[in-house]
Amino acid sequence: MILITEKAKQRILDLKQEEGRQENENIRVSVKGGGCSGLMYDLDFDANITETDHVFEDKGIKILVDRKSLLYLAGTTLEFTDGLNGKGFQFVNPNASRTCGCGESFSV
Repeated sequence: MILITEKAKQRILDLKQEEGRQENENIRVSVKGGGCSGLMYDLDFDANITETDHVFEDKGIKILVDRKSLLYLAGTTLEFTDGLNGKGFQFVNPNASRTCGCGESFSV
């Protein structure tokens, strides 16, 4: 399961409106190779749900995760921060054994 904080939910709804996204577009969270720690998070809007996707819903937001990425993301919480140390989405991933300084890549 993947969860989102209230602040992340609000930012997702704001982005959806700012970018003129359709109502049927959901959040897709995935993991790709790269970054200084070996794996990177990817976050985007997507209206297509495939048969291999796992679909979670938290706080009224549907979250799509492909089967391979779910192995790395199970139990993750998506947060949003707009503090002095940076602005953006952050992943609190209990599976990550190491993360980079910017928080955008990790390893298991």
